[in-house]
Amino acid sequence: MSQSSTSHSSKPHSDHLPFPVLIGDIGGTNARFWIIPDAEGKPVEFPTLHTADFPTIDEAIASSVLDKAAERPKSALLAVAGPIRDDEIPLTNCPWVIRPKQMIDKLGFTDVMVVNDFEAQALAAATLGKSDREPIGPLEDSSTATRVVLGPGTGLGVGGLLYTEHRWFPVPGEGGHIDIGPRSARDYQIFPHIETIEGRISGEQIISGRGIIHLYKAVCAADGKTPQWSDPADVTGHALNGTDPVSVETMQLFVTYLGRLAGDFALTFMARGGVYLSGGISQKIVPLLKGPHFRAAFEDKAPHSAMMKTIPTFVVTHPQAALSGLAHYARKPEKYGVRQEGRRWQK
Repeated sequence: MSQSSTSHSSKPHSDHLPFPVLIGDIGGTNARFWIIPDAEGKPVEFPTLHTADFPTIDEAIASSVLDKAAERPKSALLAVAGPIRDDEIPLTNCPWVIRPKQMIDKLGFTDVMVVNDFEAQALAAATLGKSDREPIGPLEDSSTATRVVLGPGTGLGVGGLLYTEHRWFPVPGEGGHIDIGPRSARDYQIFPHIETIEGRISGEQIISGRGIIHLYKAVCAADGKTPQWSDPADVTGHALNGTDPVSVETMQLFVTYLGRLAGDFALTFMARGGVYLSGGISQKIVPLLKGPHFRAAFEDKAPHSAMMKTIPTFVVTHPQAALSGLAHYARKPEKYGVRQEGRRWQK
């Protein structure tokens, strides 16, 4: 069919995407895909792809998923790291551009829907079992209270999750780009050395993979030391092992700043249901998050410190949390208040 006959419908034929559904979690570094065969069947999983290995998402899907799938999917539900404004959706930290009309024309889908990656993480937070989350601090039972998801990774994702009218409503946003500033005397020594974007320091500049290196270099500069590491994995590894004092302080500051920001969002949303830390970095630094710095920073919100002590925090340990959230939505969209208008394309 021609691209001009592809509709960008404001009123989809049905909330349900036709099965089989290809679901994808497209980040700045990695892309992960499952195929959901039907409303009950187990997902068909595919190996994680590196976005840098493919010039376009269409080529990645065609060669690594469709060519290997026993049953061709009829629709696609993709979670992407970036705002969704029109028919061409650029990713924030990756050169890929999502073109749903082109996917329908070239890849054979009849239906493509695109959501924000942290909507998918928020959907996961609505459905995670106890075995898929690691509590950090107190554990309160508030099964339908508002929740927040934060995910330091290639960037810093933020999402909210509200429960009303017997449905979960994910709230996407770009909260990772809010301003973050110094507070302690040590902060004021370090912050002048943190790399800025057009004169400002956003949360993502220090609470992300590259943020770990920005922070590490700033600590070195503040103390007149020569940086030894350029890979965030080296800094986190030496911090966990206690083999490099600068790395140890860097990660103590990292979890402190993450705790402050998590507390700010918990206050913003009144997230009595908890704050969920997603992504690979959070999973790798669980021992550091369980130390004193994260919860101390999270709770230090006078005049509401007593209330903050009652709000739980978790590390999401499910290895494919975003895909799990998308799968729940694909199977039973009526349980979730996910906006489709302007984000769904149909043949």
